[in-house]
Amino acid sequence: MSSRRRPWPQRAWRRLRGSLWPIPVVGVALAIGLGVAVPALDEALGGDTPFTFVFGGGPSAARDVLAAIAGSLVSVTGLTFSLTVVALQLGSSQYSPRLLQTFTRDRVVQVTLAQLVLTFVYALTVLRTVRTQDDESGTSAFVPRLSVTLAYLLTLGSVVALLLFLGHLARSLRVETMLRDVHDEAMSTFDEEVGSGPARPVPALPTGPPSALPARSSGFVVHVDEARIVAAATRCDAVVVLVPRIGDGVVAGVPVAHTWLPDGADAGQLQEALDAGVELDFERHADRDLGYGLRTTVDVVSRALSSGINDPTTAVHGLGHVSALLGDLAHRSLGPASYTDDGGRLRLVVPQWSYADLLEVALEEPVQYAEGSPAVLRRLAALLREVAWRAPAGVADEALRHWWGRLEVVAARTSDLPAAVVEQWRTDLEDALAEHWAPR
Repeated sequence: MSSRRRPWPQRAWRRLRGSLWPIPVVGVALAIGLGVAVPALDEALGGDTPFTFVFGGGPSAARDVLAAIAGSLVSVTGLTFSLTVVALQLGSSQYSPRLLQTFTRDRVVQVTLAQLVLTFVYALTVLRTVRTQDDESGTSAFVPRLSVTLAYLLTLGSVVALLLFLGHLARSLRVETMLRDVHDEAMSTFDEEVGSGPARPVPALPTGPPSALPARSSGFVVHVDEARIVAAATRCDAVVVLVPRIGDGVVAGVPVAHTWLPDGADAGQLQEALDAGVELDFERHADRDLGYGLRTTVDVVSRALSSGINDPTTAVHGLGHVSALLGDLAHRSLGPASYTDDGGRLRLVVPQWSYADLLEVALEEPVQYAEGSPAVLRRLAALLREVAWRAPAGVADEALRHWWGRLEVVAARTSDLPAAVVEQWRTDLEDALAEHWAPR
């Protein structure tokens, strides 16, 4: 596999895309530019405009209009986003804190905030250009009519944006919408990171004991610059195997990679390449992390099954998304990624989530917390059957039988489930593994 590089502009763009402030800051800069340019156009026209709908009041009226726009917009902006943050905090405490990332990346939220602050800053900037006539100093009155009219139009646009935003917020806070957004984001990551086909074989590594290279800092692995590490390994004639997957946590001082170096070779270049090429952050990101979407969805399911919330309907809905994601992953190439130099020699191996690991992420907590909830147990049994049907033969048979054994133990402790029902679930799973789906 050829190595790929994510240059620093792409890393910066990823960080900006996941932040709430960049688009509003652009709105502020645009507002200042318009607040300077449009009054200058007004002054150049000398108050004569070919339009009949422009503002027709005097300096005092212009000041009142602009001051009213600025005052109302800053109040509405602060109140709206204060209420939004409170609502999202409640949603994150009930579903998953990781859903707040979805909010900060939401383009509707960013554009609405930009529209509100743009109108506020523009009104303030234009307000400073309004002049009254002063006979003593000889200053003539100036009313930027086009500018005030544009401020009025921007205010109308802000009102429309606010109404659309409130409707969007109401939809976004529904758990169904949150799960759909997480599902779509996870599918996008799958498409970018792994293709279809059988799992990639594990490459043959050099013989002999490897040397361990420690991490210099702590955090979650969010990106690996394969090209940088391959270049350093080629210069040292070394083979490097990373320890963590993208999405795993790393602790400073713990080995982050193993390497096979020729006798007498200096590992300093490799250590520097790893420090720069293994990008760490204080939280996981969905960009390259195959397990992140499943982790977030399972968080919602687990919260729904907690005694404080007790919402099995949400848990069943979330497990439907888990089943769809696992079914898609069953056809992906999930083996470790190997990277070679220009001569075709192995230089780098990056571990990847295995299907068994992803099944563990998806099922460990729901199976543990499903005791006493027949509806959730029924959905978990259906999930195992659906994954068995979609997965190619041999990919997940052993793991699915393992999780069925765990589920069967929990189901046996649920008094509302007859033994015949549980046995039927087992039969359905075995039929699906044998590529047979019995009609009802």
